[in-house]
Amino acid sequence: MTFATPMLLLLLAIPALMLCSIPTRGAGLVMPFDRQTHHRRRWISILVGAVECAPPLLLAALIVLLAGPQSMQQPKNARELTNIQFCVDVSGSMTFEDRYTNARKAVEDFINLREGDAFGLTIFGSRQVRWTPLTKDLNAVRNALPFADPSRQPSHMGGTLIGAALRFCSANMINEAQEGDRMIILVSDGASSDLDGDEPSNIADELKDANITLYHIHVASDPIPDEVIDIARETGGEAFQAADATSLRRVFRHIDRMRPAQFRTLGTVPLDHFQPFALAGLAFLAMHIVGLLGVRYTPW
Repeated sequence: MTFATPMLLLLLAIPALMLCSIPTRGAGLVMPFDRQTHHRRRWISILVGAVECAPPLLLAALIVLLAGPQSMQQPKNARELTNIQFCVDVSGSMTFEDRYTNARKAVEDFINLREGDAFGLTIFGSRQVRWTPLTKDLNAVRNALPFADPSRQPSHMGGTLIGAALRFCSANMINEAQEGDRMIILVSDGASSDLDGDEPSNIADELKDANITLYHIHVASDPIPDEVIDIARETGGEAFQAADATSLRRVFRHIDRMRPAQFRTLGTVPLDHFQPFALAGLAFLAMHIVGLLGVRYTPW
């Protein structure tokens, strides 16, 4: 055990002197009218002596607490950072059937589940916009989502180019994510014209080389494009279909269970160790209060 301010322990000399100054009591003073023989009750003497020791012991406990007792604790766990980038489709079709509104609420719920991770937001249509860089300030993403509404986007965002968006997100994540896992959550409602031929395989290889896992959430009743399914699976992720608010929340919770928070072990560190001394101080205080109620020496 160590102390944050060990010099304060020198003050323990004060309660030590107080203990030494407690006199040893004899048999007491015999009064003229007391002509009876009294049996010696040694346990009463011990109890009263202990009560008289309570104030200096309480002072000693307080001094130890002020000195800041510390002990080396067992290894602790620290949460490892997960970098999560939302890649959200804001093409014109995302305004149908409240698709974007449902997706936005599900994203907000997911952010609340992953407190401590870094989030970024990219919106795309025919072009890509880096709306929010990776940040642990969750309010930055929450406050950005209403302004990314598809109804607010210019006409050149009306198409859907998923391949270009994934490459854009991958490049940003490589530049911004310094440590931890990397995850892209693609939210879209349609097929893409730039995923022909070998492009899905090439994009999947690029994501794997960057240590990025892709999860795709298809927010329409149409079948999920096979190309996106293949990219997600090759990176170790999955593709889900969720056309309404309830299924969207269910999918995000499923992703949270699939990629739970990871923890790394830290070395032993000195931490405050107040509890035993605080409990001892409370015990001495209780003993002193009981003594004030009548457990004390009298002259007879």
